[in-house]
Amino acid sequence: MSKNEVSFSIARHAAWAPGVTSSARWSEWAAQPWRIEPGEGPKLAAMPAMLRRRAGLLGRMALEVAYDCLGQEADVPTVFCSRHGEVGRAIGLLQDLARGEPLSPTAFGLAVHNASAGLFSIARADRANHIALAAGSASVEHAVIEACSLLADGAPSVLLVACDEPLPALLSSFEDCDEQPYAFAWVMVPAGERPLRLSWRREEQEAAPSATPGGLEVLRFQLGEADRLERGAGAQRWTWSRNA
Repeated sequence: MSKNEVSFSIARHAAWAPGVTSSARWSEWAAQPWRIEPGEGPKLAAMPAMLRRRAGLLGRMALEVAYDCLGQEADVPTVFCSRHGEVGRAIGLLQDLARGEPLSPTAFGLAVHNASAGLFSIARADRANHIALAAGSASVEHAVIEACSLLADGAPSVLLVACDEPLPALLSSFEDCDEQPYAFAWVMVPAGERPLRLSWRREEQEAAPSATPGGLEVLRFQLGEADRLERGAGAQRWTWSRNA
């Protein structure tokens, strides 16, 4: 791990989105992407029903891929990242407040950014370290740096979960890309065979926003065969590459 570069390998991975629920469909999407429309969330059968009922679409997607990647494996630190998180729940709380209605402690607890990570930890009785972060359109890149820091500190593996969904109608005018619902997870391990490399640098001018959400751009690169992906986020330039 150097000052402006990290590298790692992916031991296992999973992805889920409405209508794109199998490896074959994800391969088709990666070869020729289409817009992913909102829809019903996954069944999330691995989670106890009492906790499963608390999760909305975003949480169900994130938890589905987390379970797919880890199974019964425990004591793996996790990094959850989402640009917007459960902002729909937060808007609902603010609207209740504006109407002078009492706020639901449960709704508040599920609106915070680490809600999905908390549910995952509780359901599995797993006390492993978990982190939740948001870093705009470069949320996945910052999550990778955080995960690689944990690997550098001696963790044998780290679970990274990335998820997002379109903003609520009240905030839709603030969208700067074509937001779509998705979640993916990687079990990251120290760089081995054909690792992925992420490097970054500052630019003098800010890059124009991409029409595709950053997380989906990164997921397409991971699933595809391209050797390189260049992404701009503000004045930061991110370069993804894979070694032969």
